[in-house]
Order: sequence, then structure tokens, then C-alpha cells
Amino acid sequence: MKRPALAAGTGVGAAIVALIGVLVLFVAAVANGAASHQQQTPAGGPIPAGGQVGDIPPQMLALYRSAAPAACRGLDWSVLAAIGKVETDHGRHPTMRSSAGAVGPMQFLPSTFKGYAYPVPPGGANPPTPWDATDAVYAAARMLCANGAKAGTSQGLYRAIYSYNHADWYVNKVLAQARQYASAAPRPGAAAGGGGSPIVRAALDQLGVPYVWGGGNINGPTDGGFDCSGLTSYAVYQGTGHKVVLPRTSQQQRNVGTAVSRDDMQPGDLIVFNKHGWGHVGIYAGGGRMVDAPRPGKSVEVISLSGYWEGYAWSVRRVT
Repeated sequence: MKRPALAAGTGVGAAIVALIGVLVLFVAAVANGAASHQQQTPAGGPIPAGGQVGDIPPQMLALYRSAAPAACRGLDWSVLAAIGKVETDHGRHPTMRSSAGAVGPMQFLPSTFKGYAYPVPPGGANPPTPWDATDAVYAAARMLCANGAKAGTSQGLYRAIYSYNHADWYVNKVLAQARQYASAAPRPGAAAGGGGSPIVRAALDQLGVPYVWGGGNINGPTDGGFDCSGLTSYAVYQGTGHKVVLPRTSQQQRNVGTAVSRDDMQPGDLIVFNKHGWGHVGIYAGGGRMVDAPRPGKSVEVISLSGYWEGYAWSVRRVT
């Protein structure tokens, strides 16, 4: 039998409504207190669907890819991206403020942010602020690392995400979104014929990482990014199972391995260009394309070898 609605203004009905209101406020207070970092419900409200990497703004994708290895070697970029998606849809939320006081694209309480804001990341605001995307993404990576992500285990990652927002549903939502991003990550080299090369795959994993002169080594980005020879050093080392360590500069890399002709190039071969004295190097991805860390202001990308690069002398080297 359907119960009649309680009258809010009289007698027992009013008392019950008042009691319910008190309980609601109490539960809300407990929930806010339990979340040491941010709100239980992300500022973005209902989470927009979409697991494709194309959903991520290029600037944010570059930050996720650079911050994860730079701040925490055990952390995959897809987890940072998933948190950015769940919290504010990668900074698209109109206010980026929560009812619990968390702010910015990664939804930090200002007091929590201070514990993970330094050192100031390349391109970040100084003094750092949770409203700045670079500062916020790097701080999020550091917080996750400090709370378990650096272990590189599923248990450690679960603890790290739980520390970000104390709710099991939140952890599960982030992990599901991270899996979608990781599985949907673009592999341009595969379409170009180079997806079977582990060197090409290692290079493609760094798509979107900013160019930093002198940046990068066999373990990943340094100072927030890669230069051209830093990227090739990383990709060859990772792609050969930690067997081949290249010399650091493009001029030196011109003499590694075995020389091959342009007609015999295979995905994973290095191409060193006589640009200001053999001053640039990239990784052949197949299909007339190259994985490249080009210059300041750009990020790791896949480019065509036709046109611009045809005007330089090439030295093609096979290092496997």
C-alpha cells in the first residue's frame, strides 16, 4: 500500500523531515571529511562518456605523458589522464570548483596541493598554483607516487588512487577510464607499417611529450621532455630490451650500428640528418613517416619525410 506523503509543516511529519535534513547534513560532512584530497563527487558532475585518446585536449595529453614518467616512474600516463577526465573532463568544467573547496583541472584542495607543488615543473606557474594545468598535473603525479603508485603494482596503484579520493567507486571509475585510454592509444606507426618494431612502439609511447633541449635518456623524459637524440636513446634502449645504449648526441649516433640505404630502410632505423652538422635524428616508422622530437614549442609526433627533410643529407643506421 502506498504511504501518504508526510506534511512538512505539521506535527510528526515536520519532525521527521527535520531529522532527515540533519542526517543528510551529517552524511555530507562525513563524506567531505573522509576525502583528504578533494570532493567525493567530481566537480564535473556526471562523467562524460568516451575512452578515446582523441577526447583529450593536445595540451593536456602532452602534460599527462610528460608528468607521469618525470614525477613517478611506476605511474602510467593513462592513470593521470583518467583522473583528469573523471574530475573536470580535462579542464572543461565551467568553474573547476567543488563544493568541498577543491579547485583546478585536477581538483586539489589548496592545502593538499602545497605538499606536492615543488619543484616547479617546466612550463609551470611560479609560484605554483592548482589552477595551472602544468602545476596541477605534476602535483597529481607526485601525490599518486607518494601514496603507492611508484611500486608499479596493482595494489599500490589502487592505494594511490584511493588516497586521491577516498571512495572505492572512484578508484574503479578511474581504473576503467585508464584502461580505455591505454587500449585506445594511437599507434600511427602501425598504420604506416612500423607497428611491429619495438623501437617504434617505444617511441610512439612518448607521443605528446614536449620537446626539451637536452631532455631525455634511456629511462624516459628528463626536465619534462625529450630532445631528438634523447628520444632515440630512450626508444632504442627500451625497444632492444635494455641491450643497446646509444651515445647521447645526434652527431655521435650517426656512427652507431650498420649503415643502410634509404631504399632498404626498415621501421626502427635511425635517420640522422645533416642539419647544421648532422644535428637532427629521428626514428623511421615505416610508410615514409618518422617519429620525431622536433624543436622547442613542439612535442613528440609522427611526421612525413617528404618535403622538408628531403632537402638534407641522410645517414640511416640500423642498431639491432
